[in-house]
Amino acid sequence: MDFIYINTIMSSLFVYDKADKVLVMLLAGGQGERLYPLTKDRAKPAVPFGGIYRIIDFPLSNCLNSGLKKISVLTQYKSYSLDRHLRIGWNIGNYELGEFIESIPPQKRASDLWYQGTADAVHQNIYVLEREKPEKVLILAGDHIYKMDYRELIAFHETKQADVTIPCIEVPLNEASRFGIVSIDNELQITDFVEKPAHPKPTPSNPHVALVSMGIYLFNTEVLVKQVIGDAKQNTSHDFGKNIIPSMIKNSRLFAYIFNDKNNKAVKYWRDIGTIDAYWDANMDLVQVEPIFNLYDTSWPIRTYYEQYPPAKTVFSELFPGGRCGMVLNSLVSNGCIISGARVERSVISPNVRIEDHSEIYDSIIMEGVRIGKNVKIRKTIIDKSVVVPDGKQIGYNPEEDARQFTVTERGIVVVPKELPLL
Repeated sequence: MDFIYINTIMSSLFVYDKADKVLVMLLAGGQGERLYPLTKDRAKPAVPFGGIYRIIDFPLSNCLNSGLKKISVLTQYKSYSLDRHLRIGWNIGNYELGEFIESIPPQKRASDLWYQGTADAVHQNIYVLEREKPEKVLILAGDHIYKMDYRELIAFHETKQADVTIPCIEVPLNEASRFGIVSIDNELQITDFVEKPAHPKPTPSNPHVALVSMGIYLFNTEVLVKQVIGDAKQNTSHDFGKNIIPSMIKNSRLFAYIFNDKNNKAVKYWRDIGTIDAYWDANMDLVQVEPIFNLYDTSWPIRTYYEQYPPAKTVFSELFPGGRCGMVLNSLVSNGCIISGARVERSVISPNVRIEDHSEIYDSIIMEGVRIGKNVKIRKTIIDKSVVVPDGKQIGYNPEEDARQFTVTERGIVVVPKELPLL
Protein backbone atom coordinates (compact mmCIF):
# COMPACT_ATOMS: atom_id res chain seq x y z
CA MET A 1 0.00 0.00 0.00
CA ASP A 2 1.34 3.41 -0.97
CA PHE A 3 0.32 5.03 2.28
CA ILE A 4 2.44 2.55 4.24
CA TYR A 5 5.47 3.58 2.24
CA ILE A 6 4.72 7.25 2.71
CA ASN A 7 4.17 6.78 6.44
CA THR A 8 7.45 4.91 6.82
CA ILE A 9 9.38 7.65 5.03
CA MET A 10 7.78 10.34 7.15
CA SER A 11 8.57 8.43 10.33
CA SER A 12 12.25 8.29 9.42
CA LEU A 13 12.49 12.03 8.80
CA PHE A 14 11.50 13.24 12.24
CA VAL A 15 12.87 12.89 15.72
CA TYR A 16 10.73 14.22 18.52
CA ASP A 17 12.79 16.24 20.97
CA LYS A 18 10.11 17.14 23.53
CA ALA A 19 9.77 13.85 25.34
CA ASP A 20 9.41 15.65 28.65
CA LYS A 21 6.14 17.15 27.34
CA VAL A 22 4.54 13.71 26.89
CA LEU A 23 2.92 11.73 29.69
CA VAL A 24 2.41 8.00 29.25
CA MET A 25 -0.67 6.45 30.84
CA LEU A 26 -0.24 2.69 30.70
CA LEU A 27 -3.50 0.81 31.30
CA ALA A 28 -2.70 -2.26 33.37
CA GLY A 29 -5.88 -2.93 35.31
CA GLY A 30 -7.53 -5.49 33.06
CA GLN A 31 -8.88 -8.65 34.66
CA GLY A 32 -7.63 -10.92 31.88
CA GLU A 33 -10.44 -13.47 32.13
CA ARG A 34 -9.45 -15.22 28.89
CA LEU A 35 -5.96 -15.86 30.31
CA TYR A 36 -7.30 -17.66 33.36
CA PRO A 37 -5.85 -19.51 35.29
CA LEU A 38 -2.62 -17.57 34.60
CA THR A 39 -4.49 -14.52 35.93
CA LYS A 40 -5.88 -16.31 38.97
CA ASP A 41 -3.48 -14.47 41.28
CA ARG A 42 -2.08 -11.69 39.07
CA ALA A 43 -3.06 -8.97 36.61
CA LYS A 44 -2.61 -9.79 32.93
CA PRO A 45 0.37 -7.42 32.42
CA ALA A 46 2.17 -9.24 35.27
CA VAL A 47 1.96 -12.67 33.61
CA PRO A 48 5.47 -14.05 32.96
CA PHE A 49 6.56 -14.19 29.34
CA GLY A 50 9.59 -15.47 27.48
CA GLY A 51 11.26 -16.97 30.53
CA ILE A 52 12.49 -13.92 32.41
CA TYR A 53 10.06 -11.16 31.42
CA ARG A 54 6.61 -9.94 32.37
CA ILE A 55 4.23 -8.81 29.62
CA ILE A 56 4.34 -5.21 30.84
CA ASP A 57 8.12 -5.11 30.28
CA PHE A 58 7.57 -4.74 26.54
CA PRO A 59 5.58 -1.47 26.43
CA LEU A 60 7.73 -0.11 29.27
CA SER A 61 10.91 -0.94 27.33
CA ASN A 62 9.42 0.75 24.28
CA CYS A 63 8.93 3.87 26.38
CA LEU A 64 12.53 3.92 27.61
CA ASN A 65 13.92 3.20 24.14
CA SER A 66 11.79 6.10 22.88
CA GLY A 67 13.06 8.51 25.51
CA LEU A 68 9.71 8.69 27.34
CA LYS A 69 10.27 8.67 31.09
CA LYS A 70 7.05 10.10 32.56
CA ILE A 71 4.97 6.96 32.97
CA SER A 72 1.88 6.40 35.10
CA VAL A 73 0.78 2.76 35.30
CA LEU A 74 -2.93 2.52 36.12
CA THR A 75 -3.51 -0.70 38.05
CA GLN A 76 -6.60 -2.33 39.50
CA TYR A 77 -7.16 -6.10 39.33
CA LYS A 78 -4.99 -8.26 41.65
CA SER A 79 -2.14 -5.82 41.34
CA TYR A 80 0.25 -7.06 44.05
CA SER A 81 2.53 -9.02 41.71
CA LEU A 82 2.54 -6.18 39.18
CA ASP A 83 3.18 -3.50 41.81
CA ARG A 84 6.05 -5.52 43.25
CA HIS A 85 7.62 -5.99 39.82
CA LEU A 86 7.39 -2.26 39.10
CA ARG A 87 8.73 -1.30 42.53
CA ILE A 88 11.71 -3.65 42.46
CA GLY A 89 12.50 -3.81 38.77
CA TRP A 90 11.45 -0.44 37.35
CA ASN A 91 12.36 2.02 40.09
CA ILE A 92 14.91 3.63 37.80
CA GLY A 93 13.82 7.21 37.21
CA ASN A 94 15.01 10.41 38.87
CA TYR A 95 11.96 12.41 39.86
CA GLU A 96 14.04 15.58 40.22
CA LEU A 97 14.79 15.26 36.50
CA GLY A 98 11.14 14.69 35.69
CA GLU A 99 11.52 10.92 35.35
CA PHE A 100 9.15 8.43 36.99
CA ILE A 101 7.44 5.10 36.52
CA GLU A 102 4.68 5.15 39.10
CA SER A 103 1.97 2.67 39.91
CA ILE A 104 -1.40 4.32 40.53
CA PRO A 105 -4.15 2.18 42.08
CA PRO A 106 -7.85 3.07 41.74
CA GLN A 107 -8.79 5.74 44.25
CA LYS A 108 -12.44 6.45 43.36
CA ARG A 109 -11.66 10.15 42.97
CA ALA A 110 -14.35 10.76 40.35
CA SER A 111 -16.73 7.92 41.15
CA ASP A 112 -17.68 5.43 43.82
CA LEU A 113 -17.03 2.64 41.31
CA TRP A 114 -13.92 0.86 40.14
CA TYR A 115 -12.79 1.60 36.59
CA GLN A 116 -15.69 1.00 34.22
CA GLY A 117 -13.63 1.08 31.04
CA THR A 118 -10.42 2.38 29.52
CA ALA A 119 -11.70 5.94 29.21
CA ASP A 120 -13.03 5.86 32.75
CA ALA A 121 -9.60 4.80 34.03
CA VAL A 122 -8.13 7.97 32.52
CA HIS A 123 -11.04 10.11 33.69
CA GLN A 124 -10.60 8.98 37.28
CA ASN A 125 -6.95 10.01 37.09
CA ILE A 126 -7.31 13.45 35.52
CA TYR A 127 -5.56 14.82 38.59
CA VAL A 128 -2.33 13.28 37.22
CA LEU A 129 -2.71 15.41 34.09
CA GLU A 130 -3.37 18.46 36.24
CA ARG A 131 -0.19 17.77 38.19
CA GLU A 132 2.12 17.07 35.23
CA LYS A 133 0.55 19.42 32.64
CA PRO A 134 1.76 17.47 29.59
CA GLU A 135 1.22 18.70 26.05
CA LYS A 136 0.31 15.20 24.91
CA VAL A 137 -0.82 11.96 26.52
CA LEU A 138 0.18 8.57 25.13
CA ILE A 139 -2.25 5.86 26.21
CA LEU A 140 -0.84 2.34 26.06
CA ALA A 141 -2.15 -1.14 26.75
CA GLY A 142 -0.10 -3.23 29.15
CA ASP A 143 -0.68 -6.58 27.45
CA HIS A 144 0.79 -6.38 23.94
CA ILE A 145 4.13 -7.63 22.58
CA TYR A 146 5.76 -5.37 19.96
CA LYS A 147 8.53 -2.84 19.35
CA MET A 148 7.66 0.76 18.49
CA ASP A 149 9.56 4.03 18.61
CA TYR A 150 6.92 6.33 20.02
CA ARG A 151 8.98 9.37 18.97
CA GLU A 152 8.12 8.61 15.35
CA LEU A 153 4.45 8.37 16.28
CA ILE A 154 4.57 11.73 18.06
CA ALA A 155 6.41 13.39 15.16
CA PHE A 156 3.76 12.08 12.75
CA HIS A 157 1.04 13.40 15.08
CA GLU A 158 2.57 16.87 15.05
CA THR A 159 3.10 16.86 11.29
CA LYS A 160 -0.58 16.07 10.74
CA GLN A 161 -1.69 18.57 13.42
CA ALA A 162 -3.86 15.78 14.74
CA ASP A 163 -6.14 15.77 17.75
CA VAL A 164 -5.70 12.00 18.10
CA THR A 165 -3.38 9.59 16.35
CA ILE A 166 -3.93 5.82 16.44
CA PRO A 167 -1.19 3.34 15.45
CA CYS A 168 -2.59 0.72 13.09
CA ILE A 169 -1.49 -2.54 11.52
CA GLU A 170 -2.87 -4.84 8.84
CA VAL A 171 -4.09 -8.24 10.06
CA PRO A 172 -5.70 -11.15 8.20
CA LEU A 173 -9.40 -10.56 7.66
CA ASN A 174 -10.39 -13.77 9.47
CA GLU A 175 -8.68 -12.48 12.65
CA ALA A 176 -9.80 -8.85 12.46
CA SER A 177 -13.11 -9.20 14.33
CA ARG A 178 -11.15 -9.15 17.61
CA PHE A 179 -9.99 -5.56 16.98
CA GLY A 180 -11.15 -2.07 16.14
CA ILE A 181 -11.40 -1.68 12.35
CA VAL A 182 -10.09 1.58 10.88
CA SER A 183 -10.98 3.18 7.54
CA ILE A 184 -8.77 6.00 6.19
CA ASP A 185 -8.48 8.38 3.27
CA ASN A 186 -5.41 9.09 1.15
CA GLU A 187 -4.06 11.47 3.81
CA LEU A 188 -4.32 8.79 6.52
CA GLN A 189 -7.19 10.63 8.19
CA ILE A 190 -9.61 8.24 9.85
CA THR A 191 -13.03 8.21 8.21
CA ASP A 192 -14.58 5.35 10.16
CA PHE A 193 -13.86 3.27 13.26
CA VAL A 194 -15.82 0.18 14.27
CA GLU A 195 -14.90 -1.77 17.39
CA LYS A 196 -14.85 -5.56 16.96
CA PRO A 197 -17.38 -5.91 14.12
CA ALA A 198 -18.74 -9.34 13.24
CA HIS A 199 -17.86 -8.74 9.57
CA PRO A 200 -14.72 -6.57 9.35
CA LYS A 201 -14.25 -4.31 6.36
CA PRO A 202 -11.12 -5.12 4.30
CA THR A 203 -8.69 -2.52 3.04
CA PRO A 204 -9.40 -1.19 -0.48
CA SER A 205 -6.11 -2.52 -1.85
CA ASN A 206 -6.25 -6.00 -0.31
CA PRO A 207 -9.48 -7.92 0.29
CA HIS A 208 -7.69 -10.41 2.59
CA VAL A 209 -6.59 -7.97 5.31
CA ALA A 210 -8.12 -5.26 7.48
CA LEU A 211 -6.49 -2.21 9.03
CA VAL A 212 -6.90 -2.47 12.80
CA SER A 213 -6.19 -0.31 15.80
CA MET A 214 -3.29 -1.42 18.00
CA GLY A 215 -5.04 -0.10 21.12
CA ILE A 216 -2.62 2.84 21.39
CA TYR A 217 -3.88 6.43 21.43
CA LEU A 218 -1.91 9.66 21.28
CA PHE A 219 -4.03 12.63 22.39
CA ASN A 220 -3.46 16.32 22.70
CA THR A 221 -4.06 16.77 26.41
CA GLU A 222 -6.87 19.32 26.16
CA VAL A 223 -8.69 17.09 23.68
CA LEU A 224 -8.34 14.06 25.93
CA VAL A 225 -9.62 15.88 29.01
CA LYS A 226 -12.64 17.22 27.14
CA GLN A 227 -13.51 13.82 25.74
CA VAL A 228 -13.25 11.76 28.94
CA ILE A 229 -15.17 14.35 30.95
CA GLY A 230 -17.91 14.40 28.34
CA ASP A 231 -18.02 10.62 28.15
CA ALA A 232 -18.27 10.34 31.94
CA LYS A 233 -21.61 12.19 31.76
CA GLN A 234 -23.03 9.72 29.24
CA ASN A 235 -24.43 6.21 29.67
CA THR A 236 -21.73 4.41 27.70
CA SER A 237 -19.16 1.65 28.13
CA HIS A 238 -16.59 4.41 28.81
CA ASP A 239 -14.20 2.79 26.38
CA PHE A 240 -11.87 4.50 23.91
CA GLY A 241 -12.50 2.03 21.09
CA LYS A 242 -16.24 1.63 21.58
CA ASN A 243 -17.19 5.18 22.49
CA ILE A 244 -14.56 7.94 22.47
CA ILE A 245 -12.93 7.39 19.07
CA PRO A 246 -16.13 6.76 17.02
CA SER A 247 -17.74 9.87 18.52
CA MET A 248 -14.83 12.10 17.46
CA ILE A 249 -14.53 11.17 13.78
CA LYS A 250 -16.87 13.81 12.33
CA ASN A 251 -15.65 16.81 14.31
CA SER A 252 -11.98 16.10 15.11
CA ARG A 253 -8.72 15.40 13.32
CA LEU A 254 -8.05 11.70 13.78
CA PHE A 255 -5.19 10.06 11.93
CA ALA A 256 -3.87 6.54 11.52
CA TYR A 257 -0.15 5.98 12.03
CA ILE A 258 0.95 2.89 10.14
CA PHE A 259 3.05 0.82 12.50
CA ASN A 260 6.78 1.11 11.83
CA ASP A 261 8.13 -2.06 13.43
CA LYS A 262 11.49 -1.84 15.23
CA ASN A 263 11.69 -5.62 15.33
CA ASN A 264 13.24 -5.39 11.86
CA LYS A 265 11.77 -8.58 10.43
CA ALA A 266 10.12 -9.27 7.11
CA VAL A 267 6.69 -9.33 8.77
CA LYS A 268 5.59 -6.77 11.33
CA TYR A 269 5.22 -8.22 14.81
CA TRP A 270 2.42 -7.20 17.16
CA ARG A 271 0.69 -9.69 19.40
CA ASP A 272 -2.36 -9.21 21.58
CA ILE A 273 -1.89 -12.14 23.95
CA GLY A 274 -5.30 -12.01 25.53
CA THR A 275 -5.99 -15.75 25.31
CA ILE A 276 -4.13 -18.86 26.43
CA ASP A 277 -3.65 -19.99 22.83
CA ALA A 278 -2.31 -16.57 21.77
CA TYR A 279 -0.02 -16.50 24.80
CA TRP A 280 1.35 -19.94 23.96
CA ASP A 281 1.81 -18.97 20.29
CA ALA A 282 3.76 -15.83 21.22
CA ASN A 283 6.10 -17.78 23.49
CA MET A 284 6.63 -20.39 20.79
CA ASP A 285 7.56 -17.57 18.40
CA LEU A 286 10.65 -17.08 20.56
CA VAL A 287 12.04 -20.60 20.19
CA GLN A 288 12.23 -20.66 16.40
CA VAL A 289 15.65 -21.08 14.84
CA GLU A 290 15.13 -17.60 13.39
CA PRO A 291 12.83 -16.06 16.04
CA ILE A 292 9.94 -14.05 14.66
CA PHE A 293 10.37 -11.66 17.59
CA ASN A 294 13.96 -10.70 18.23
CA LEU A 295 14.97 -10.53 21.91
CA TYR A 296 18.64 -10.29 21.01
CA ASP A 297 18.72 -6.89 19.28
CA THR A 298 20.98 -4.73 21.46
CA SER A 299 19.79 -1.59 19.68
CA TRP A 300 16.32 -2.12 21.17
CA PRO A 301 16.80 -3.86 24.53
CA ILE A 302 13.90 -5.34 26.47
CA ARG A 303 14.45 -4.55 30.12
CA THR A 304 13.22 -6.53 33.10
CA TYR A 305 14.10 -7.65 36.58
CA TYR A 306 14.38 -11.14 37.97
CA GLU A 307 16.14 -12.69 40.91
CA GLN A 308 19.82 -13.50 40.58
CA TYR A 309 20.60 -17.13 39.86
CA PRO A 310 23.72 -18.96 38.64
CA PRO A 311 23.98 -19.92 34.96
CA ALA A 312 21.77 -22.67 33.58
CA LYS A 313 23.39 -26.05 33.03
CA THR A 314 22.73 -29.48 31.65
CA VAL A 315 23.94 -32.56 33.51
CA PHE A 316 24.89 -36.07 32.33
CA SER A 317 26.07 -37.27 28.96
CA GLU A 318 25.58 -41.03 29.12
CA LEU A 319 25.39 -41.98 25.45
CA PHE A 320 24.77 -45.71 25.89
CA PRO A 321 21.18 -47.05 25.46
CA GLY A 322 19.02 -46.01 28.42
CA GLY A 323 21.66 -43.63 29.70
CA ARG A 324 20.94 -40.21 31.09
CA CYS A 325 21.57 -37.26 28.80
CA GLY A 326 20.78 -33.63 29.59
CA MET A 327 19.81 -32.13 26.24
CA VAL A 328 18.18 -28.84 25.20
CA LEU A 329 17.12 -28.13 21.59
CA ASN A 330 15.48 -25.01 20.10
CA SER A 331 14.55 -23.69 23.54
CA LEU A 332 15.03 -20.75 25.88
CA VAL A 333 16.54 -21.76 29.22
CA SER A 334 16.84 -19.15 31.97
CA ASN A 335 19.41 -18.81 34.74
CA GLY A 336 19.25 -21.13 37.71
CA CYS A 337 17.90 -24.08 35.72
CA ILE A 338 19.35 -27.59 35.89
CA ILE A 339 18.40 -30.03 33.16
CA SER A 340 19.51 -33.29 34.73
CA GLY A 341 19.46 -36.18 32.30
CA ALA A 342 16.31 -34.82 30.64
CA ARG A 343 15.37 -33.74 27.11
CA VAL A 344 13.85 -30.30 26.39
CA GLU A 345 12.69 -29.26 22.90
CA ARG A 346 10.90 -26.16 21.59
CA SER A 347 10.15 -24.89 25.09
CA VAL A 348 10.57 -21.83 27.29
CA ILE A 349 12.09 -22.64 30.67
CA SER A 350 11.93 -19.90 33.30
CA PRO A 351 14.46 -19.33 36.11
CA ASN A 352 15.21 -21.85 38.86
CA VAL A 353 13.57 -24.87 37.23
CA ARG A 354 14.74 -28.45 37.91
CA ILE A 355 14.06 -31.24 35.44
CA GLU A 356 15.13 -34.74 36.49
CA ASP A 357 16.36 -37.90 34.78
CA HIS A 358 14.64 -39.32 31.67
CA SER A 359 11.96 -36.64 31.58
CA GLU A 360 10.84 -35.13 28.26
CA ILE A 361 9.50 -31.61 27.73
CA TYR A 362 8.13 -30.57 24.33
CA ASP A 363 6.44 -27.37 23.09
CA SER A 364 5.85 -26.15 26.64
CA ILE A 365 6.23 -23.15 28.92
CA ILE A 366 7.62 -23.93 32.37
CA MET A 367 7.54 -21.04 34.82
CA GLU A 368 9.82 -20.14 37.70
CA GLY A 369 10.52 -22.56 40.51
CA VAL A 370 8.85 -25.60 38.94
CA ARG A 371 10.20 -29.03 39.94
CA ILE A 372 9.77 -31.84 37.42
CA GLY A 373 10.52 -35.36 38.62
CA LYS A 374 11.91 -38.42 36.87
CA ASN A 375 10.34 -40.09 33.82
CA VAL A 376 7.88 -37.25 33.32
CA LYS A 377 6.44 -36.48 29.87
CA ILE A 378 5.05 -33.01 29.16
CA ARG A 379 3.76 -31.71 25.81
CA LYS A 380 2.00 -28.45 24.77
CA THR A 381 1.61 -27.45 28.41
CA ILE A 382 1.95 -24.27 30.44
CA ILE A 383 3.00 -24.94 34.04
CA ASP A 384 2.72 -21.93 36.33
CA LYS A 385 5.10 -21.13 39.18
CA SER A 386 6.22 -23.47 41.93
CA VAL A 387 4.39 -26.60 40.76
CA VAL A 388 5.96 -29.95 41.72
CA VAL A 389 5.40 -32.59 39.03
CA PRO A 390 5.81 -36.10 40.53
CA ASP A 391 7.79 -38.93 38.97
CA GLY A 392 6.12 -40.63 36.01
CA LYS A 393 3.48 -37.94 35.43
CA GLN A 394 2.24 -37.36 31.87
CA ILE A 395 0.60 -34.06 30.85
CA GLY A 396 -0.54 -33.19 27.33
CA TYR A 397 -0.93 -36.79 26.12
CA ASN A 398 -4.44 -37.71 27.32
CA PRO A 399 -6.98 -34.90 26.69
CA GLU A 400 -9.72 -36.46 28.78
CA GLU A 401 -7.44 -37.08 31.74
CA ASP A 402 -5.95 -33.58 31.46
CA ALA A 403 -9.39 -31.96 31.35
CA ARG A 404 -10.33 -33.59 34.67
CA GLN A 405 -7.39 -31.91 36.42
CA PHE A 406 -6.45 -28.82 34.44
CA THR A 407 -7.63 -26.11 32.05
CA VAL A 408 -7.42 -27.30 28.43
CA THR A 409 -8.03 -24.94 25.49
CA GLU A 410 -9.87 -25.81 22.27
CA ARG A 411 -6.48 -26.24 20.60
CA GLY A 412 -5.35 -28.65 23.30
CA ILE A 413 -3.01 -26.39 25.29
CA VAL A 414 -2.95 -27.57 28.92
CA VAL A 415 -2.54 -25.08 31.77
CA VAL A 416 -1.42 -26.20 35.22
CA PRO A 417 -2.20 -23.45 37.76
CA LYS A 418 0.31 -21.97 40.14
CA GLU A 419 1.31 -24.14 43.12
CA LEU A 420 -1.28 -26.80 42.26
CA PRO A 421 -0.53 -30.10 44.07
CA LEU A 422 -0.23 -32.87 41.51
CA LEU A 423 -0.90 -36.54 42.10
